[in-house]
Amino acid sequence: MFKIGEFSKLTQVSVRMLRYYDETGLLKPARVDPDTNYRLYSVDQIPELHKILFLRDTGFNVSEIADALAHWDDACIAARLNAKAREIRSAIESEREKLAKIAAALGDLQTEKITLHCNVTLKSIPAYQVISRRRVIPDYFSEGQLWEELAGFIRNELPDISENTGGFAIYHDSECREADVDVEVCVVVDRPGESRNGFTFRVTEAVATMACAMVYGPFENIAAAYTSVARWLSEHDRYRMTGQSRQICHRGPWNEADPERYLTEIQIPVERMMPEGG
Repeated sequence: MFKIGEFSKLTQVSVRMLRYYDETGLLKPARVDPDTNYRLYSVDQIPELHKILFLRDTGFNVSEIADALAHWDDACIAARLNAKAREIRSAIESEREKLAKIAAALGDLQTEKITLHCNVTLKSIPAYQVISRRRVIPDYFSEGQLWEELAGFIRNELPDISENTGGFAIYHDSECREADVDVEVCVVVDRPGESRNGFTFRVTEAVATMACAMVYGPFENIAAAYTSVARWLSEHDRYRMTGQSRQICHRGPWNEADPERYLTEIQIPVERMMPEGG
């Protein structure tokens, strides 16, 4: 049996950590001397300690380590390691996105783009005959999946129609949502057809007045366009928002290799309020 200091030297694990593993129940001493209260460890505990260290170093927390130790066999450990690998990859991707935003912000500061303004114009939008796909999706970043589904339907069922011509998205929620967003993607067609399997032929509503802003460059610039519309509405307080907003990607990944040349149009329906007293 080894005292805690001796066991610490033999395993290269600090006394502080050994005491912590004792307190959390991950690795209790083999026994405690009743006279001195010294923690005593056995050589047979070294493999268990190595398991703890391995799991700790691969990102497992205390509760996850305890659960893994309680179900230690090849199949269970493999499943836990695969799950942890997915978790780590997701965290890495999230951190990469943060780095990309920081890099973009630094670039904007250098080029004075961070206060990007977009011109806002008013125009009427006619009704369109479209083929559409509408579904509640996890978030706005999942919109691409809807476009892929619609494009696949068009390729298979309507080969004479280009899925990249006259396409726009309609956002049916009355507010911006962080999850479960109601989005409809549409492609303009020249004739109606039979709706089936969640793909709908319909005529979209005409909109008398849309506040529209064109956004050049990467999709990250779109937020600035919404800010421009907000500023425009603040300056033209006789108008108020109404109805569902739309977004048109005139140039995007399918027809433009350089993100700096992307062209996106946002459309927000507005109505002119009557002045008080008529």
